[in-house]
Amino acid sequence: MKLNPFVKAGIGLTFALLWSCPTLAALTEDKNFGLEVKVTGQSEDDRDLGTASGGDVSGVGLDLRPWVYGESGAWSAYAMGQAVTSTDIIETDTLQQSDSDGTQTTDNGDRKTKKNYLAMREFWVGYSGLTPYPGEILKLGRQRLRNDDGQWRDTNIEALNWTFDTTLLRANAGVAERFSEYRTDLKELAPKDKDRLHVFGDVAGQWSPGNWVGIRGHHTHDDGKLDYPEPGVAGDSLDKKQNGDISWLGLTADSDAYNWRNTNTVNYWGSITGMSGDTDTVNPLNADGTRPTEAKRGEDLNGWATDIGLRLRLDPQWQVGAAYARASAEYEQTGLESNRSNYTGTRSRVHRFGEAFRGEMNNMQTATLFGSWMLNDEYDASLIYHKFWRVDGNKPVGSNGINAVENNTDDVTGAILSSTSLPLEDGNKDLGQEMDLVVTKYFKQGLLPASLSQSIDEPSALVRFRGGVFKPGDAYGKGVDSYMHRAFVDVVWRF
Repeated sequence: MKLNPFVKAGIGLTFALLWSCPTLAALTEDKNFGLEVKVTGQSEDDRDLGTASGGDVSGVGLDLRPWVYGESGAWSAYAMGQAVTSTDIIETDTLQQSDSDGTQTTDNGDRKTKKNYLAMREFWVGYSGLTPYPGEILKLGRQRLRNDDGQWRDTNIEALNWTFDTTLLRANAGVAERFSEYRTDLKELAPKDKDRLHVFGDVAGQWSPGNWVGIRGHHTHDDGKLDYPEPGVAGDSLDKKQNGDISWLGLTADSDAYNWRNTNTVNYWGSITGMSGDTDTVNPLNADGTRPTEAKRGEDLNGWATDIGLRLRLDPQWQVGAAYARASAEYEQTGLESNRSNYTGTRSRVHRFGEAFRGEMNNMQTATLFGSWMLNDEYDASLIYHKFWRVDGNKPVGSNGINAVENNTDDVTGAILSSTSLPLEDGNKDLGQEMDLVVTKYFKQGLLPASLSQSIDEPSALVRFRGGVFKPGDAYGKGVDSYMHRAFVDVVWRF
């Protein structure tokens, strides 16, 4: 299998860093290496809500992730590779970008997810000697960036990131930019990631035992070259159509609610975020195929979002809770989010806006009810109900796990001539509702270096079911199927 230059560079840099130092080489022989084996079965039906042929997934994937880690004084280094083979386009990775799931159509196939691929998930060098505190480290390289709610950052990306994590104060600051997917199948970046620089920082402190308040900020500077349409030349879905600058500033408060180990009777979380910026967007060709008068248009953006929740512990095993999130029509997320977190109070991270629907904070409000259960370190389960609405009934919502289409057919033969994304019906705000179930059986607790807590944050072995059933609302119209589902069974074993 031919590796693209970025993958070759990543592999070469990783092994050069890890084994050029004799001390690190010796440490890796002392069990600072391993292999994570993950088998994922996926069943998915009607992602397109029955509006097109296909839209189903059924298969099994094997995901092998070898990793190596070493320390020498204040220095550390880490690398994790990946080899995936599957019977269908299986999502073995919960961090997988929403547009890399095989539905992306391109003219050149440079961003087409394949059943088999090799990848470099992470490769970084760390230095923890800037302060005397044990929870401080500066990392350079491709690494896992994650915040507790997963709504700002939760991805693997090239970054320079400083983390300070102590009992009373937590802080992060860094810059990041995606240069490659480091995968043999995804040779090109998604258009939104091309030449997009992220600058971010956050700080939170305890104002009373177990109660945190914080502030966080994020700025994206996108000066990528725009691809303007040309008459008579077919466009490509990888053409970059928008750039600009966007800033986010948010306030947070919580009772350490995302820490599943806490034993509080009442847990809460809350955040409010403001967003502003400006974008330049390429204008399409005129209806007759000629160039538009203005090649691009500028737009000022202003939006806000909030997410609040309350969780009550009934006894050591059972918890119940409710949550509400709302984002204005112009609000959009940073592009680094996964929206996965431990908000139900278990060790298993769950998608905040549905395992099936996978909504984003853009022109959407969500009401959520949930119950969760944990038995020692052996089992946990979450049962969640979501209701989704549009905030503005005349504007679209952000990307999600639904890919419904509208077909243009031949009046005589009935053949499909073309398909476009299904527009939501004007005035109808009801997006739908969903039930999720996540159940996990853990076998044994893994003992890993503390510095790997971001990269490897699961126990050594588990079996997990993740599933959701979504019922579309009136906003999708009457020509769609009644239900769609997405379900996974993950088996993880770490050697």
